[in-house]
Amino acid sequence: MLSPVTDTDGAPFWEYARAGELRVQTCAACAEPRFPPRPCCPHCQSFASEWRQVSGRGRVWSYVFPHPPLLPGYAAVAPYNVIVVELVDVPRIRLVGNLVSGPGAALNSLAPERVRIGARVQVVFDADGLPQWVLERS
Repeated sequence: MLSPVTDTDGAPFWEYARAGELRVQTCAACAEPRFPPRPCCPHCQSFASEWRQVSGRGRVWSYVFPHPPLLPGYAAVAPYNVIVVELVDVPRIRLVGNLVSGPGAALNSLAPERVRIGARVQVVFDADGLPQWVLERS
C-alpha cells in the first residue's frame, strides 16, 4: 500500500524497522527522546542524537475508522482502523499505525469491536518494514 517517504533525519527509523527493530531518536546530550526525528533537540538544542531500541509495547491512545477511506487505494480494504499508540518505554512518544490480527495480516484483519482505547499492543512489522500493531496476549 503505502511506502515510507524518508528524509535524512528519519531514514534510520525506517532502516531499523526493515530489520524488525523499533528505535526512537534520542538526544545524545540530554537523553530526551523525540519523534518525529529531527536534527536538533527541542529541549537542549543539541545536534547529537542516537537511536535507542524500545520494547515496541504500548497502549492504544486513540483510533479512527476513516469513512470514506482516506486514499483511493484503501477502498478495497475498508473498513480498517488507524490507531495512535503511546509507547510504554517512552510515553511522550506516540506512533500511528494499524491494529492487525497478526504479523503480515491485512489492514482489515481485526474485527472493529476489538479495537479499544487502552488496549495493550505490541509492534510487528510488515514485509516492507512498516510498523503495525497486534493485541498483546494477556
